[in-house]
Amino acid sequence: MAGCISFTATRDRCFRFSFSNAGLKSATTDLGQGTIMHCWAPKAHKDSRPNLVLLHGFGANAMWQWNDFLPQLTRRFNVYVPDLLFFGDSHTTRPDRTEAFQAQCVAALLQVQGVRTSSVVGISYGGFVAYSLAAQFPERVEKVVLCCAGVCFEEKDLDEGLFQVKSVDEAAEILLPQTPEKLRQLLRLAFVKPSKVTPTCFLTDYINVMCTENVQERKELIEALYKDRKLSNLPRITQPTLIIWGEKDMVFPIELAHRLKRHLGENAELVVIKNAGHAVNVEKANDMYKHIRSFLIDSTAPTVQKNHSNDRHVD
Repeated sequence: MAGCISFTATRDRCFRFSFSNAGLKSATTDLGQGTIMHCWAPKAHKDSRPNLVLLHGFGANAMWQWNDFLPQLTRRFNVYVPDLLFFGDSHTTRPDRTEAFQAQCVAALLQVQGVRTSSVVGISYGGFVAYSLAAQFPERVEKVVLCCAGVCFEEKDLDEGLFQVKSVDEAAEILLPQTPEKLRQLLRLAFVKPSKVTPTCFLTDYINVMCTENVQERKELIEALYKDRKLSNLPRITQPTLIIWGEKDMVFPIELAHRLKRHLGENAELVVIKNAGHAVNVEKANDMYKHIRSFLIDSTAPTVQKNHSNDRHVD
């Protein structure tokens, strides 16, 4: 794409304008010990509003995954949208790659921002971090929303064929695509109806702009998720929790949603969104926002079909 306008870079600049227009400012914080965290934070914090933290998953930076939600959420909350370590402008020289360390860095960032308590919403990998944040800092997290976050999976699930991939290395090759074909494979896994006509030049441009930095570090984040993971080691968070899942998720199959609901018991509610895959925040952004709003704000839930296990299946 040398000599051409980068569609990806242009879109990234548009997202920056959108975040600023929604009342957020870009802020970089030195947490010490070689750790830098970038976050979009309110230009003017309003004490009358509750605080909300949005945590992104693998892929591009936080702006790409949360842009569609900002106009509604910033009218109701003081919204904080950090880039997790090794995404966007956040990085560390420390060797820890666990979601627990990511959560500790988010907690430290929020403390610097003066945020004492907040609710937290996490998509996919961001859901792992959100869960750990709630477990480690229960007094600082009020409510939790987990979107397609397979925190209940176990290392043995790989060998038993629960996932589309057979190894951590194969998962990393797809989640960190370095070729157009791998990016197409990721899109096929993430979306129910992925575009079939995306030109290779656009895919290559996206990879060059978004997928070539911190590749080794991001791979280590994936490896840390899988290593020795057992459900018996997963703490039960005590905050009210909403679990949102795409019915046709092929990255984290829906079995993991029901497993998480069983793990948390009556403290959690599960919403299954039909005709949605792993990228439910893109495919069904309006539905996802309505359930987040209902859980965090509204006193009455929308009319949906319910069964005895407190699950919702939503068209």
